[in-house]
This record gives sequence, C-alpha cells and structure tokens, in this order.
Amino acid sequence: MTEPTYLRETRVSYDTVADNYAELVPPLLVGDPLMRSMLGAFAELVRAAGDGPVADVGCGPGHVTAHLDSLGLTAFGIDLSPAMVDIAQRTHPGLRFATGTMTALELADGELGGIVAWYSIIHIPPEALPTVFSEFHRVLAPGGHLLLGFHVGDEKRRKTKGYGDLDMALDVYWRPPARVAELATRAGLSVQATMLTEPDARVPQAFLLARKP
Repeated sequence: MTEPTYLRETRVSYDTVADNYAELVPPLLVGDPLMRSMLGAFAELVRAAGDGPVADVGCGPGHVTAHLDSLGLTAFGIDLSPAMVDIAQRTHPGLRFATGTMTALELADGELGGIVAWYSIIHIPPEALPTVFSEFHRVLAPGGHLLLGFHVGDEKRRKTKGYGDLDMALDVYWRPPARVAELATRAGLSVQATMLTEPDARVPQAFLLARKP
C-alpha cells in the first residue's frame, strides 16, 4: 500500500528538524501547571483503572513519556520520525521508544491502559481522523483512558520553515473541540472532560479526556 503523502511529509519534516527541535523546544510541561494537572489527573485515572501500560503517541524527543514515567506509569513512546525516536532513546535510555504511526498502531487489541496524544493529531487531515480514533479505541483496554492536547480553531496552515529556519513541508490543523469530541464518541469512547485555555491566547489550546467503556 502506498504511504499517504501527509505521513511521508510529517516524517521527513521532523527527521529534518529533530536535532534543532530537541535543542530549541523546552519540555512543554516546564512552567505550565495546567498541562501538568491534566497529565496528573490522567495518571491517577489510569492507575485506578488497573495501571495498564500507556503509549505516548507522537512522543517526539520523549518529554511527555518521561513525565508519565515520573508519575508512576509504565509509559513508552511511539513516533513517526526515526530521528525523533533516536533522540528520545538517547535522552531517556531507561524508557522504550519505537517508530510507528497512529493510523495503524502495532499493538494488540486492548493492550493499553492509556494513550496520550500530546499535540500529535495536529498533522492528521480530517479524513484520516476517524481511523486514528478507531485505532485508539481498538488498543485501549475496557476502562482505559485517552488524553489529547491540540490547537483550537478551524483551519489548516502550511508549515514550510521551523526550528532554526530549517525547511519543513507539512500541514498543521487547528480543530474545534466539539468536532474532536464527536470523533471520539463515534469511535466508541466516552468523553469525560474538555478543558480550554483563554480564547485570546496566542494559540488557544484544548485538552480532552475520554474513556473506553
């Protein structure tokens, strides 16, 4: 099967900027109690539901994976970019990382107690999102939890430069929270909470927490 263009563009772009990304972009959680609180609540819910393994899907250099590990979860990272996975493994040698795509996770049905997709659905085009949520539902165990972080809006932007002005070529999607919640519900997940930052923020953010019944 031919690989979709958006996956190829995302992989090549993040392979290109991986070293600069790891150097220039601090962990998102530094100085952000809101993000830490969402991940803390997620960790508590996962432990209460049986403490199954947690996949950080779109893990990049592994910042969130390491934070989940520090919260007592059995966390591992998956990323489309081999260069990002290499950096994550070098930076966090005690954790497990692998290449993969959220559109076809190489995981067994019901294997996970939780999934975090922290600003990684932002490169998935609308027509592919139902497949992504179907995969999330498939690999979660009953009672497992999903936590998403994403940009709020209703537009697509083409990113051509970034992280030290290196060349990139990929689309970035801003999404209405109601649409994301609808997709999760249609996939069979139960939305438990949605948190929004102030609408006048430079880039409004949303966090959505859902559970597989």
